[in-house]
Amino acid sequence: MSAGDGPAGSAGNAAAVDRTPVPDADVCVVGAGPAGALVADRLAADREVVILDAGPRFDAGDRLARQERAIRPSYGRPDVWDVGGARDAYENAGSTEWRYPLNHARVKGVGGSTLHWQGMVMRLHEDDFNSGAERGAGPGWPIDYADLRPYYAEAERELGVAGASDNPYAPPREEPHPMPAFEPSYSDSLFAEACESVGIDMHSVPNARNSEAYDGRSACVGYGTCQPVCPSGAKYDATVHVERAEDAGATVIDRAPVERLDHDGDDRVTAAVYATPDGERHRQEADAFVVAAGGVETPRLLLLSASDRHPDGLANSSGAVGRFFMDHLFAGAGGTLDEPTRQNHVGFYTSACDQFYDEADETQAPFKLEFFNYAGPSPVESALAGDDWGDPLLERLRGEYGNHVAMGALVEQLPDADSRITLADDRVDDRGNPVPEIDWTVGDRALDTIERANEIQVEVLEELGADVEWVAGPDATGPAYHHMGTTRMSDDPDRGVVDARCRTHDLENCWIASSSVFPTSGAMNPTLTIAALALRVGDDVAGWLAGET
Repeated sequence: MSAGDGPAGSAGNAAAVDRTPVPDADVCVVGAGPAGALVADRLAADREVVILDAGPRFDAGDRLARQERAIRPSYGRPDVWDVGGARDAYENAGSTEWRYPLNHARVKGVGGSTLHWQGMVMRLHEDDFNSGAERGAGPGWPIDYADLRPYYAEAERELGVAGASDNPYAPPREEPHPMPAFEPSYSDSLFAEACESVGIDMHSVPNARNSEAYDGRSACVGYGTCQPVCPSGAKYDATVHVERAEDAGATVIDRAPVERLDHDGDDRVTAAVYATPDGERHRQEADAFVVAAGGVETPRLLLLSASDRHPDGLANSSGAVGRFFMDHLFAGAGGTLDEPTRQNHVGFYTSACDQFYDEADETQAPFKLEFFNYAGPSPVESALAGDDWGDPLLERLRGEYGNHVAMGALVEQLPDADSRITLADDRVDDRGNPVPEIDWTVGDRALDTIERANEIQVEVLEELGADVEWVAGPDATGPAYHHMGTTRMSDDPDRGVVDARCRTHDLENCWIASSSVFPTSGAMNPTLTIAALALRVGDDVAGWLAGET
């Protein structure tokens, strides 16, 4: 078990921690984000489990310091979780018109992306699993909503989800959410009147944050800096399940980037080869391996693991490793009102609209609308950004803060084989390994749907009486940093990397727990589906180890 590694931004006692391999391990999990943490927790009580993570174990006591970084304009978002430098280097393919800012929103460390996420947790819709047949666009999944439905319910209990059954467009569910939904914000009430006038339905949003005390963690106390840091721990992050797995006997080795997976002649993974801060390399052997390193680092690891037997990378007989890289596209609009909106009092949004989601077809992608609670600058950010003090500062803040309003939307991107993660030819990381190169493409269906979302957003804002000052349309869109599709699921080994149980087609004892297995992206935030699939992977690995599958 690794110890804390010191204050924010420091290496602390990294070299003093025992990072040698665990003997007689049953399961090796690569990655301590939400998927890896849930798999490890699922198996640790009955099996010897070791978790390897590329980044450090962050000290929970440093979160207030990280929050201070987040609100100071002199720091960028990657600085909050020590992202950057040679360790996190990447390239964009030179020919692409779409540049992907990978480091803007990722974390390497125990807890992974849940350390900085906003915490919205929706289920995919039933049609998302059969998009080709139902919408005429994209492939189908080899599983359907019914296969994941019980795991969705369990994932909501494990993460702790606050929600309500007030969304008439949501897929069917079997029980209420574990906690009641957060109350609509003040600006939600302003939006509600305008939406009613134009015939748009609003409903609550399920949140992986505590609306009341849950699972030993406090209710949300309203820091408002949920993205990129929650100092209170009321927002779920994967350290919850990492610590629970450790309590059951699992071992966590941090600052241990896995550089390749070794295999034998029978196409079984034999060891994860990892580096340590002192420059040593070790081989963690195990009976079963679960790669849970996300949609970019998972294909990168498989490609780095190329061998004479697998010259194109492990699990890549289909050629699909790294291909079909997807994200959700952002559409938005905002402006100001001649009255207070109380924006920036809440660090997450509490109301949404799925009304147009299932209207998707071959020309229009599914999308969901979001009613923001955090438009415009916060008073702290405004104050820190200026040089004035006293009455001039107060007067400026009165003019800048409190009357902004905005809407957002997430739009599905279809899989495209040319949108992919490969290994860079001429750039390496701090250990001399090729960095990921991103070739991100965006199709016309998504861009046309962004225009449709913008039309609705502007209509609502104008009905609200807002002076619309900006629109993020097709020319100003960007990613939601939801990395999906690079090791996709398929019943056909020639068309995908993993089967319906997320076990690799080519390697008997290797599973992938990640949004990288998504054949399509839908337009719902992916973490709840990641969690549901991870719980299912945990069950499958347990069955395989017991000789049942």
